Amino acid sequence: MREHLADLLRWWLAGRPVAAATVTGTTGSAPRPVGATMLVGPDGTVLGSVSGGCVEAAVHAEAERVRETGLARALRYGAGREAATGVGLTCGGTIDVFVERLDRDTFPRLDDVVTAVATGAPVAVLTCVAGPRHRLGRRMLLGPWGVHGSLGDARFDAAAVRDARAALAAARTEVRRHPGDLAVLVTAYRPPPRMILFGATDHVAALAAVGSQLGYRVTVCDARPAFATRRRFPSADEVVVDWPHRYLAAEVAGARVDERTVLIAMTHDPKFELPLLEVALAGPAAYVGAVGSRRAHAERVTRLRAAGVEDGALARLAGPAGLDLGASTPAETAISIAAEVIAVRTGRAGGPLGRGLGRIHASPVDTAEEVPAGGVALGGACSLGRVAVIGIAEQKRYDSWS
Repeated sequence: MREHLADLLRWWLAGRPVAAATVTGTTGSAPRPVGATMLVGPDGTVLGSVSGGCVEAAVHAEAERVRETGLARALRYGAGREAATGVGLTCGGTIDVFVERLDRDTFPRLDDVVTAVATGAPVAVLTCVAGPRHRLGRRMLLGPWGVHGSLGDARFDAAAVRDARAALAAARTEVRRHPGDLAVLVTAYRPPPRMILFGATDHVAALAAVGSQLGYRVTVCDARPAFATRRRFPSADEVVVDWPHRYLAAEVAGARVDERTVLIAMTHDPKFELPLLEVALAGPAAYVGAVGSRRAHAERVTRLRAAGVEDGALARLAGPAGLDLGASTPAETAISIAAEVIAVRTGRAGGPLGRGLGRIHASPVDTAEEVPAGGVALGGACSLGRVAVIGIAEQKRYDSWS
């Protein structure tokens, strides 16, 4: 939903209602996670999706009806519904979708939400998606302005605020259950995670493009001003000319590197790389990688150990960075490294899907035929109903480089 907030705001400011269909629960193999949202604009324009394409047309038709009538609907699509409706998921899973109209009445202060998100302030949007009919669709907002709105009563609101703060801390959109068959969809907006790439090469340019597509805020850092230019790295959000270790140390000291940050050394030069990795391995980053051949990596580890880096910290270093895909070109190498970053984030081994067991999608979520008004499909996503916003790998290696 984050990527469509500007479009939603444009329609909102013009006083033109929009329909939002949001995944609020999944079971089995589902193509999109809780929180995935499809917007249907006043002219029928579609932004986003709730599935891999198998139920999009049906959801679009429902969304247009809801946009016109203002009557929200909770729907379920999956194998159990396919025989009755002719609409189902080819993957065999089930998704629950909440469809509603968004306008100035149902989503007040949307402009404040969009402004806060754009400036990097943490924001949570809470929507009651299960419970008594008089509570359904009520919202709260938590943002830099404090708490706005109510889900119905002070006790419920206090519990929801605690949920919102936990979701923001984890940067996770989810549905939280409460006594009395109540459920709240908590949509968490935090600044995107960072990917900092050290070096100014074609491989860095390719990885910057992939990182941006994955939703990272990408920084390229290199000490050579002739190489570290905006023109060479158009996909990066920023290009910094500085010694890598000095820049990273300042970012760590300023709390601009956190447990979601990805750091990758791609300099191929020990005088840049070794002091950089010493700083990186002492910090909180989720992933620290370094490219090069296996031989170069063995020498790198020896030098780091001689510099006093302990084995526990060295165990965090992904090197040579990437999964063993046989990558050779900059684009292939970028995919290899990005694949390892995803595998580390999701706790997966990174092998072929056909040889794996269990769920394909990384985040198992509890689910809650049209779903009854007092019942609910559970999961996580963008805004629904009346609003309250709360602000606030193992053996992967390849030897492409010598």
